[in-house]
Amino acid sequence: MCKGLAALPHSCLERAKEIKTKLGTLLQKPDTTIDFIIPYPDKPEKPVKTQKPSPEEALQWRDSLEKLLQNNYGLTSFKSFLKSEFSEENIEFWIACEDYKKTKSPIKMAEKAKKIYEEFIRDEAPKEVNIDHFTKAVTMKNLVEPSPSSFDMAQKRIHALMEKDSLPRFIRSEFYQELIK
Repeated sequence: MCKGLAALPHSCLERAKEIKTKLGTLLQKPDTTIDFIIPYPDKPEKPVKTQKPSPEEALQWRDSLEKLLQNNYGLTSFKSFLKSEFSEENIEFWIACEDYKKTKSPIKMAEKAKKIYEEFIRDEAPKEVNIDHFTKAVTMKNLVEPSPSSFDMAQKRIHALMEKDSLPRFIRSEFYQELIK
């Protein structure tokens, strides 16, 4: 384990420089037009035509954020609720991670990883999510060589936060109460 700068073995310093170089390459400013392709639109897309859930189905959302997120109507409703509270960055990060995991092309994956990092992870990001320093460090290390699981730890932390904090507020909201009548 590498500890303290003065006591760092040569191999640790070399590894640190290598990681810094790779991360710097991943996070550098765009220099080609391909980098200007933004995979997540700033304007909301028209919602997918979804059927309003039955009160019984909506009642299941109280017990499981997963069931809520798997239902298009539930996901759209939850996102709208969070927007009304000015706290939509967590659900947007979760959605971006889900999209990222489906990416097959390594080039597209690196582009999306950079976009997610810039938008949600880096310090002072426009939609910075609230994750601890350890999770942020692990995520940044994972971005040196992007893979479908690069954001897993951060996504799990945000999912837990939404389950503990946002879901109970949504369940108490007037909109949800109307759904279950």
